[in-house]
Amino acid sequence: MVEIKTDAALDAMRVAGRVVADTLAEVRRTADVGVSLRELDEAARAVLREAGAGSPFLNYRPDFAMTPFPAVICTSVNDAIVHGIPSSYRLRDGDLVSIDCGAKVDGWTGDAAVSFTVGTARAADLELIETTERALRAGIAAAVVGARIGDIAHAVGSVGRAAGYGIPADFGGHGIGRTMHEDPHVPNDGRPGRGMRLKHGMVLAIEPMFLAGGLDDYLTAADGWTLLTPDGSRAAHVEHTVAITDDGPRVLTLP
Repeated sequence: MVEIKTDAALDAMRVAGRVVADTLAEVRRTADVGVSLRELDEAARAVLREAGAGSPFLNYRPDFAMTPFPAVICTSVNDAIVHGIPSSYRLRDGDLVSIDCGAKVDGWTGDAAVSFTVGTARAADLELIETTERALRAGIAAAVVGARIGDIAHAVGSVGRAAGYGIPADFGGHGIGRTMHEDPHVPNDGRPGRGMRLKHGMVLAIEPMFLAGGLDDYLTAADGWTLLTPDGSRAAHVEHTVAITDDGPRVLTLP
């Protein structure tokens, strides 16, 4: 069931969304060559703690997971697409890093992700990130009252397909509110004019994830969480929490 939020609830979700934005900004400031992924998680925990926010990621265990998620952010590096677990791995020059973060404040949740490079960037990585960000903007622009879920999926997927990137099947965005994952599912590829019609008060996490190698498949790492590109190519993942309103899309996870 899709929950329609009141305007007051959207304002409350904006508070959580701002904490997510602050956390991602701090993680990005902390990320540098030689910094470990666990140190990035520690930086994120400090921001959440200072804001009095909880983490919807910590100890989250969906049906597919062998173990609860042990951190407050996902840290996915190079060929990791999403769901990377922070580890002792230390960032190297040229790494492509995707960070996914959530926050919960007064019962409401925000969720967003960024991708960036550390040290000397490869031109192909910058193009991959820029294209993924452009797809997110296209998806947000399609998130208007009266449109359909398929319109968002088509907007996102068209950008990725035009660039020749792969789009992992079965993974995409989702509804969000009092919990991190709610109905409906928001695919990253699809046909326009299909699916649920968008209404004022719906809130969606729109999250393109593109694979540089062009394949739509993925592998699951031994940790049971991390999704990897099947050919070792690099991946990028970006995300915003977006409210559907009569005045147009309202991005709740902007700084």
